[in-house]
Amino acid sequence: MLRISCGLFVFELFASSQQASANDWEQRKAGDRLVVLRGGSPRPIESYITSDPSGVNWIKIGDVEPGSMYITRTSERIRREGVSKSREVFAGDLLLSNSMSFGRPYILQVNGCIHDGWLLIRDAEGRFDTIFLQQMLSTPSMARQYKALAAGGVVNNLNSELVQSATIAFPGKAEQIKIGALFQKLDSLIALHQRERAGV
Repeated sequence: MLRISCGLFVFELFASSQQASANDWEQRKAGDRLVVLRGGSPRPIESYITSDPSGVNWIKIGDVEPGSMYITRTSERIRREGVSKSREVFAGDLLLSNSMSFGRPYILQVNGCIHDGWLLIRDAEGRFDTIFLQQMLSTPSMARQYKALAAGGVVNNLNSELVQSATIAFPGKAEQIKIGALFQKLDSLIALHQRERAGV
């Protein structure tokens, strides 16, 4: 958890300084540049869970590996007829738990369906580098925006309207790719240092 917090803190400081010194960082409401949709569940879900290998991946919070920014596998599948009653998602999409206690986006590396505990964040127009987008949406400043936008300043659960209303700032895609690669390398170095300290 320290690795995630440290990397995001540095990313936020870097992005803030770059945004302040550059005129080519665009600022928009997230909903103007991203598709944000809530998941859905076929009900009763027990009737749709299947052990058939041809079933569709059923993506749950428990499928997230601790410390990872990716979802690479699922422990359960649903029958194909459940897809129309859920929200279908694809590799490259981002998922955000709608619980603020979890509230961090993850990059999908599998196709599947999501229940209503997830929000789908999709870059339908290809404007973003996926790693840059994941890092940007993970920053503490985004969480502060959600709280400021919520009625009464308290956010127990995120919803698509709240996420769409938040302001995002970003440079052109070529610069996003460089920034994303830089912070992915930083994350790897921090993880390596922590493993060395732990004697792993």
